[in-house]
Amino acid sequence: MTKFLKPGKVVIVLQGRYAGKKAVIVKNYDEGTKDRNYGYCVVAGIERYPLKVTKAMDAKKVARRSRVKPFIKVVNYNHIMPTRYGFELDDIKENLNLNMFKEPTQRAAAKKAIKKSLQAKYTAGKNKWFFSKLRF
Repeated sequence: MTKFLKPGKVVIVLQGRYAGKKAVIVKNYDEGTKDRNYGYCVVAGIERYPLKVTKAMDAKKVARRSRVKPFIKVVNYNHIMPTRYGFELDDIKENLNLNMFKEPTQRAAAKKAIKKSLQAKYTAGKNKWFFSKLRF
């Protein structure tokens, strides 16, 4: 069977605090590691999606409603559902590694960098589906 859970694949988190949220696989570990002996991946996703913007709103309100709140997490393969969508993560990938989950300050810095990257992609108008709330 071919491996389809690769970096850049958009997934939906099924379990835990971020259940129902969209995320993108940044790094995957198919065989697991010594401390986690199951297949898992590091994902970066959107905790709070941007709100609807209309023409009548002024620039300050548009900027406030266009904010994205990201999350980063290590997720078991059993707790994600892949989608048909992909996402370019050239600038996200360099900010994440497995060591940052041990130190909270590194995690906060990585979240800020991811937020900046996702915000830029949202304002550019790319990957519209990824930045919209999942309706079900």
